[in-house]
Amino acid sequence: MKSTTRNIFFAFGLIAVIVMLFTFKVSFAQLWADICHAGYWLFAILGLWIFLYIMNACTWRIIIKGSGDCPIPFWKILKLTITGFALNYATPAGLMGGEPYKIMELKPYIGTQRATSSVLLFAMMHIFAHFWFWTSSIVVYIVLALFGLLPLGAGMIAVLLFMLCFCGGGIYLFIRGYKNGMVVKLIRFLSHIPGLKKWARSFAESHKEDLQKIDHQISELQSQNQRSFYASFALEYVGRVLQSLEIYFMLLLFDVGTGGGLSFVYAFLILSFTSLFANLLFFLPLQLGGREGGFAMSVAQIGMTADIGMFISIICRVRELFWTAVGLLLMKVGNGRVKS
Repeated sequence: MKSTTRNIFFAFGLIAVIVMLFTFKVSFAQLWADICHAGYWLFAILGLWIFLYIMNACTWRIIIKGSGDCPIPFWKILKLTITGFALNYATPAGLMGGEPYKIMELKPYIGTQRATSSVLLFAMMHIFAHFWFWTSSIVVYIVLALFGLLPLGAGMIAVLLFMLCFCGGGIYLFIRGYKNGMVVKLIRFLSHIPGLKKWARSFAESHKEDLQKIDHQISELQSQNQRSFYASFALEYVGRVLQSLEIYFMLLLFDVGTGGGLSFVYAFLILSFTSLFANLLFFLPLQLGGREGGFAMSVAQIGMTADIGMFISIICRVRELFWTAVGLLLMKVGNGRVKS
């Protein structure tokens, strides 16, 4: 990637982070008090994400190897993974930043088609695992409710039914996408949207063969490389479950649950419900406001106080800002063409 293009991505992400800092409606006194309350657990939370990003990078590497050799070193895959997520956190609509950046950085190693298909497949697997993660939380919540550990009123039943329909529909669409590809259909869909019609039709016509090859590579992962497909899915799903440790560490500070298995299950549910709510508001940079509202509603439903929800949302925001800054800084190092 040209340094000018990379600087544009860097500047865009930096501006988004600055805007977020100025719109973060928490006083410095409260922010500092919560950081002090987190204590050494804050380092555990920040460190946890090193392992989560390594798991993401392993998923991406498996997907790349599923279509051929992988000449890019693992450390660079990890670097691009962290930077890609940083751009996705900082930009509206998420995938508008990180995915194009990763494609352009990966293109010199494996070509445009494989770079595009691998990045799209990673994004698809990441979202696909989320749908299964959210579906799992429905089952977990119902089981706890049957044991009298969580409320199950009419309102919550409606929420669970909505989640079930939403996740079921998402899983179905992704399964169809893995079998038949989805890039051509996506461009075809964009050709019906006002303002994008002309561009989408021109793009589809001039890149028809390339788009069909990318779709073929997407469907090939599920049909011919099932080992890669299930390995990458397992890594992404387990990563989502392990992410619950972030909230679990914070719940320990408030002696929520038993301090063991039940606390982790509560953390699992809080993360699931919050991430679903925040992703429904995907157009907000850094999911501004959606994440905080999701935490407030999630902890209230489980029977915790609003203070706990506020504390969790602030510490998670601190973690996001930290890793977003790290990701943006990584854009400035290790950018030469490296042989594996």
